[in-house]
Amino acid sequence: MRLPIILVSPARAENVGAAARAMKTMGFTELRIVASDAHLQPAARWVAHGAGDILDGVRHYDTLAEALSDVDFSIATTARSRAKFHYYATPEQLVPLLEEKRQWVGCAALVFGREDSGLTNEELELADVLTGVPMVADYPSLNLGQAVMVYCYQLSALMQLPPVENPEGDGQQLNALRLRIAALLNRLEVAGDQKMVDWVQQRLGLLEQRDTAMLHRLLHDIEKKLPE
Repeated sequence: MRLPIILVSPARAENVGAAARAMKTMGFTELRIVASDAHLQPAARWVAHGAGDILDGVRHYDTLAEALSDVDFSIATTARSRAKFHYYATPEQLVPLLEEKRQWVGCAALVFGREDSGLTNEELELADVLTGVPMVADYPSLNLGQAVMVYCYQLSALMQLPPVENPEGDGQQLNALRLRIAALLNRLEVAGDQKMVDWVQQRLGLLEQRDTAMLHRLLHDIEKKLPE
């Protein structure tokens, strides 16, 4: 399973360099950057210190949606106080989640937001699961480079596992399930219940492959019973 790191609109070249260095140290190789040229500035390469190949291979996108276009499963980092969603996984909890996903998902991504404001609610809605680092101190956030290091360290063991040659199922079935449920909620005229919609959508990312397939079957049976 590929696991690119995505930085959304990083402002400081030094932070991008630190993120690249953290990735290189922990075995991550793919960096995507949204709406920023910070990786092209000399300071990024100075701080990267031996991770220049990560910066050389950066893929740039104008929007997060474009950066996620080929991603089957996405995890967005955020502070609890800024999001309207209710489910959060710690970095430690992501390990078994991704261990299961790698059996049937070809590409997952870990998304980090802006240094000063994080990810917007619209960007958070693109993610399958939200994650945050539990803090002891009152200060609410880590430096971007520190945050990337925390997650790369926690997930580094996944990068050492042999690739799954023929992943079971279809990694796109999660995206298809998300769209299918949204359409069903519209048909049932309950899509306006935003609290319920958020609850359903955020928990889809927690489903294992067998559960996802079974829910597709259930939705198919429900759809057949509904009037056209």
